[in-house]
Amino acid sequence: MPEYDEKKFKELILYASERLFDDPKFGATKLNKVLYFSDFLAFARLGEPITGATYQKLEQGPAPKQLLPARDALVAQGDAEYVERAYFRNYTQKRIIPQRAADLSLFAAEEIAIVDEVIEDLRDRSATEVSELSHASVGWRIARLGDEIPYESALLSDEPLSE
Repeated sequence: MPEYDEKKFKELILYASERLFDDPKFGATKLNKVLYFSDFLAFARLGEPITGATYQKLEQGPAPKQLLPARDALVAQGDAEYVERAYFRNYTQKRIIPQRAADLSLFAAEEIAIVDEVIEDLRDRSATEVSELSHASVGWRIARLGDEIPYESALLSDEPLSE
């Protein structure tokens, strides 16, 4: 099992939140999916995740177990603000607003390239759309509600075999 890197995880939260600041559809659900897809895509391509966070299956898709403690620590340290605002009909959008730039020196160029790719793929998509994308991942589908999604599932496919 990959080792969790709390510092990289916090910096990745800040980086993704900064990059998606101007996306009106950016909130907690999209942040969860950026973190998930970035870690799992890195595992598939590089052989290890970026942060080593533990992701669990929730109804709205995968979410890192470490997100709330990391968010609260960033807020307590003055590195981020956490805001909730009314959003579209009766929804509440929950956002992390960075108060400083992320420390990118902790990341390899390949890691940031993967995160940037994920961010661009999810930009302007709604929370519902990004949740549906995450529900298509084999890892999310094979896990039971509340269970951990293994990184190795990033290597699985349910596509039909080619000739």
